Amino acid sequence: MKYFLGAVFSVCIFILILLCPIKTEAQQQYLRIHIRANSNTVIDQNIKYKVKDEIVDFLIPYLSEAKTFEQVKEIVSSKFALIENVANNVLEKNGFDYKSSAKIENEFFPTRVYGDIVLEEGNYDAIIVNLGEGRGNNWWCLVFPAYCFTQSQNFDKIEYISLIWEIIKNVS
Repeated sequence: MKYFLGAVFSVCIFILILLCPIKTEAQQQYLRIHIRANSNTVIDQNIKYKVKDEIVDFLIPYLSEAKTFEQVKEIVSSKFALIENVANNVLEKNGFDYKSSAKIENEFFPTRVYGDIVLEEGNYDAIIVNLGEGRGNNWWCLVFPAYCFTQSQNFDKIEYISLIWEIIKNVS
C-alpha cells in the first residue's frame, strides 16, 4: 500500500508538471513581438507589414541603450500608448477605419529560428499588437535580444542597429 501511494503521488506530481509549464530561464530572457493582422485579406496582411516596420523603427531609439530583459520590458510597457499611436497613424494614413491595441502577454510559440538563435516551443512574454480584430495571420520576431531590429529598412537609424547587433552577439 505504501508503494502504491508513493507511485500515485509521483504520477500526480508528473501530471502537474506537464499541465503547468514552467518558463525556463531562457524563455524568461526573451521578449517577442507579435503583430496580428485584422484578417487574412491581402490588404490587411499588407498593412500589417507597414505597421510592423513603423513600430520597429519607433522602438529602436528607446531600446538601443537597454541592456537587460527587465529594462526592455519596462521601456516597452511605458510606451504602449505611443506604440498604438504609431500603428493607428499608419492605419489611418492608409484608409483603415479600425484601430490597434498593444499589451504584453505570456503566450505559447512554436519552435522558431531567428538566424543562429533557436527558440524552442513554449510560453514566452510577447508584445502583442492587435490590428482591428487581430484575427488574421501574424508576424513575430524578437525584441530582446533585438534580432528583428537588425532587419530595419531605415538606414538613417544604422547607429542604433549596430549597437543592438552588438548586444545580440554578446547575449548568445
